[in-house]
Amino acid sequence: MEYTKLGRTGLDVSRICLGCMSYGTSDWRDWVLDEDASRPFFKRAVEAGINFFDTADMYSLGRSEEVTGKMLREFGRRDEVVIATKVFFPFRQGPNQGGLSRKHIQEACEASLKRLGVEAIDLYQIHRLDKFTPIDEILAALDWLVQQGKVRYIGSSSMCAWEFQKCLGLSERNGWARFVSMQNHYNLVYREEEREMIPQCQAEGIGVIPWSPLARGFLTGSRKKLDDKESTTRAGSDGLANFLYAQESDWHVVQSNLDVAKARDVPPAQTALAWLLSRPAVSAPIVGATKLSHLEDAIAAVGLELTQDEISNLEAPYMPHPVLGH
Repeated sequence: MEYTKLGRTGLDVSRICLGCMSYGTSDWRDWVLDEDASRPFFKRAVEAGINFFDTADMYSLGRSEEVTGKMLREFGRRDEVVIATKVFFPFRQGPNQGGLSRKHIQEACEASLKRLGVEAIDLYQIHRLDKFTPIDEILAALDWLVQQGKVRYIGSSSMCAWEFQKCLGLSERNGWARFVSMQNHYNLVYREEEREMIPQCQAEGIGVIPWSPLARGFLTGSRKKLDDKESTTRAGSDGLANFLYAQESDWHVVQSNLDVAKARDVPPAQTALAWLLSRPAVSAPIVGATKLSHLEDAIAAVGLELTQDEISNLEAPYMPHPVLGH
């Protein structure tokens, strides 16, 4: 495994981050693996040198954090692993159960700490930007968590570049803890982040940790038609896949990836991830795995170096998209 610094911090993270939305309880989503079925994935990830694990409080309604914490105590070393979780989306009905008010951020953090079974969260991220809470309230609440030692670094997720710059500017003016990472929607099929967000992250020293690096499996050739709800278990319950990846041109990108992978004699997941790993500012794609082969492909992609001709072939079919994923 290779490691890199997360943005301009001194934090070492593996070039692959294991996305833990796949682990928790199948009562939440039928494709999610329960605790016992999740165990081999954490064991193999740690054995391979993966030290970066991302979850969120709303995944499996908290159960994902519980499983992640338990598995990392079983297989990992706390001083080596980097545990990331997120706050924003509600998973209970009622007032103050979601969003980014000071109240919800602080109470959600305390709940995540208990579920994970740790004294501090390494990377605490806002799952989305709350449009109904002042940004200075959000940032001040996150800074308080850092000052209290409950959180070591703070990160952000999908938003407009101008919104992100406003957050960074407010933090610097007030001496608050600054976002160190951006978890955004970025892959071969969706590259709109290259217009503003990626250059901004480069300029500001922000580590990019893309979600959906394989376009929900689309880049592996798993989908057979635009409105595909039958090819995989997840396809039947994942309405976002058909919303995010529905342009006719997307199929040309997928085919290009399949062609490059075939010429290399490797699975297409490897070439798609290798492309993403070669992009500026990208620290670690967040890879979900419900089969061990998914995890092995991600591990192998770290050592796969694409030629410039291969990169050009992969990128050539791309056509612009509307903003998706915020």
